[in-house]
Amino acid sequence: MYKRILIATDGSPLSDKAAESGLSLAALTGASVVALKVVPRYPRSYFEGGMPVDAGDVKRIEGQWGDAAQAMVDAVKTQGEAQGVTVKAVTAKSDLVAEAVIAAAKKHKCDLIVMASHGRKGLKRLLLGSETQHVLTHSHIPVLVLR
Repeated sequence: MYKRILIATDGSPLSDKAAESGLSLAALTGASVVALKVVPRYPRSYFEGGMPVDAGDVKRIEGQWGDAAQAMVDAVKTQGEAQGVTVKAVTAKSDLVAEAVIAAAKKHKCDLIVMASHGRKGLKRLLLGSETQHVLTHSHIPVLVLR
């Protein structure tokens, strides 16, 4: 059925639950997994970041974010390997999360994307948008959304 599944994670409890389900599906179908965490770039302008930060501090902060992201996908990898699933841990640096998820799925030749729905409603959803919704509407491969 599925040969390679991309599991997008952000480290939230709901995302962890979606990763568990994605790994279980991979184990059932014999698929391999690409675990992905998209890391944002540090805001560089005054209005985005609130106050200017030294370039060295920006590099340090982005490094910390990258290390945290790697730890998240490594945790998915460890969990998957315990179930006998081959997992490739990947991080991507982008401010456009949905586009990065879709691009990673294409790059790694995935035939399913698994991700969590954050369940925002009303004004919060309208103002914050939904990366999951964007992936759903722009992906050319199936997307499994878990709550």
